[in-house]
Amino acid sequence: MTQRNYLAFDFGAESGRAILGKLDGDKLTLEERHRFANPNGRMNGELQWDLLGQWEQIKQGLKNARGDRLDGIGVDTWGVDFGFLDATGRILGNPTHYRDTRTAGMADEIFKTVPRADVFSATGVQFMELNSLYQLAALAKQKSPLLEIAERLLFVPDLFNYLLTGVAKNEFSIATTSQFYDPRRRDWARPMLEKLGIPARLLGEIIPSGTVLGPLLGDVAAECDIAAAPVIAPATHDTASAVASVPAEDGTSWCYISSGTWSLMGVELAEPIINDKSLKYNYTNEGGVGGSIRFLKNIMGMWLIQECRRHFTKTGYEHSYAELTQMAARSKAFDVIINPNLPAFVTPGGMPDKIAAYCRQTGQREPATRGATVRACIDSLAMKYRYTLAGLEDILGRRIDVIHIVGGGMQNELLNQLTADACERPVVAGPVEATAIGNVLVQAIATGAVPSLAAGRRIVRESFSVKRYEPRPTAETRAAYEQYLSLVN
Repeated sequence: MTQRNYLAFDFGAESGRAILGKLDGDKLTLEERHRFANPNGRMNGELQWDLLGQWEQIKQGLKNARGDRLDGIGVDTWGVDFGFLDATGRILGNPTHYRDTRTAGMADEIFKTVPRADVFSATGVQFMELNSLYQLAALAKQKSPLLEIAERLLFVPDLFNYLLTGVAKNEFSIATTSQFYDPRRRDWARPMLEKLGIPARLLGEIIPSGTVLGPLLGDVAAECDIAAAPVIAPATHDTASAVASVPAEDGTSWCYISSGTWSLMGVELAEPIINDKSLKYNYTNEGGVGGSIRFLKNIMGMWLIQECRRHFTKTGYEHSYAELTQMAARSKAFDVIINPNLPAFVTPGGMPDKIAAYCRQTGQREPATRGATVRACIDSLAMKYRYTLAGLEDILGRRIDVIHIVGGGMQNELLNQLTADACERPVVAGPVEATAIGNVLVQAIATGAVPSLAAGRRIVRESFSVKRYEPRPTAETRAAYEQYLSLVN
């Protein structure tokens, strides 16, 4: 069989990479061709993504793939953020960053017109004020001229696909992160948007994951000195691509944690679950490969540690992530427990100070060292995973036997073991480049090189190593979980 080459661009909130996937029969190998910090910053008081900077990084990744015959090019990114095209096809400015404060209070504003339960009934999506719905509502409240000028809304990976091909479509998995997509009707939640004064005319055709959009534009290919190749919309939401690479076998009861800046913990289903119980637990129904539903919970994730590291660096203490984990491992276990998903921890800046403030508010001793601060984040994430697992099992009405952790966060072995201990389930960690692997697999399925997602997951099992962590629950672990329950309740 001829080797197939697929170039995957994977943008996370903190960094991006261009990964060349080489598929030779049932063996997949990866080669990193480009890695970069994801450019963003403040302009006129607003936190924005640097779209031109991101586009230049994509072109550099294409240039670095010169000499390789490409069978496909695919882009995935984080969710919810978007930009606009005008009637002439021009992009109207930079996308605003989901951590910008413009959405503060917008949920309560929306619920005055469309009650909270009705929003959930129409969309089945977890309530977070960073969602696209609240970003659009903020623009409507500001009477932004963008909503009048714009012809089409494109999510960030849709924008990149437009720049690569000239095709302006909304891919399924990224559209479902918006909280204005109806997963039962499989269409935009237009009636809800109209009630909110948000023009549904901005929303275009939704295409399935794995759609071949067309060839790379000639001017882009010429500038990058690369042969034209088909551009494929994989599961363009990075979590959907990561879930596609989970090396689980059919017939097993498993859940996943896609671990990165965010931790997304959930299961793969054929249909959404939108009922009183999923509303109570604030779980979300997002799209996956093959029209599947990722029923999951968004958890703050490695953002907590990333922000601690940035603060430490700013105050004169430079540490790698490995060093921070080692410092945490030497610190007392379960000395401090926080609730990771509190709004105070969403915005950038001063994370150690925010954790200390939370400890004062909840009657806990403040972490005395940098290691203790990071240990509080790691311990609390393990407790949050246990809490989320309990909610999943309650809603599904069945036991989950194994937890798969994929993505960059699976390199934190301390958190992996604590997750097994807290959840009292085995943890299988790997592969680390899960999102890029899933991106490549969906491209391969789209071009007929891989017959199905199940076959793709078999390729992952045969191509990449994983590590298994057996649970070692203790009375101390269980007491920490009771403390966590007292905090969240």
